[in-house]
This record gives sequence, structure tokens and C-alpha cells, in this order.
Amino acid sequence: MKTIMKRFAADESGATAIEYGLIASLVAVAIIAGATTLGTKLNTTFNGIAGKLNAPT
Repeated sequence: MKTIMKRFAADESGATAIEYGLIASLVAVAIIAGATTLGTKLNTTFNGIAGKLNAPT
């Protein structure tokens, strides 16, 4: 039983998988935040252009 517990304590494959999962989730959050910011800026730009095109001359 002691050897099983020692092997279980020494096994780091689960910890590595969790670390990769955390890194992937942080990258996903960064991509979502960047896309949201970019989308807001593009929306503002296109609304400005549309307003100038529709303005009476």
C-alpha cells in the first residue's frame, strides 16, 4: 500500500494537464477580450462612416 501511495504522490501527469488547461483558458479569455474590443471599435467606425454617407448635403 505504501508503494501505491508513493507512486500516486510522484505522478505529475494530472498536474501538467491542469496547467495546460489553465493556459488554454487564459489564452481564450485574452482572445475574447481582444475580439470584443476590436468589434466595438469597428462598430463605432462604421457607424461614423454611415452617418457621414447619410448626412444631407
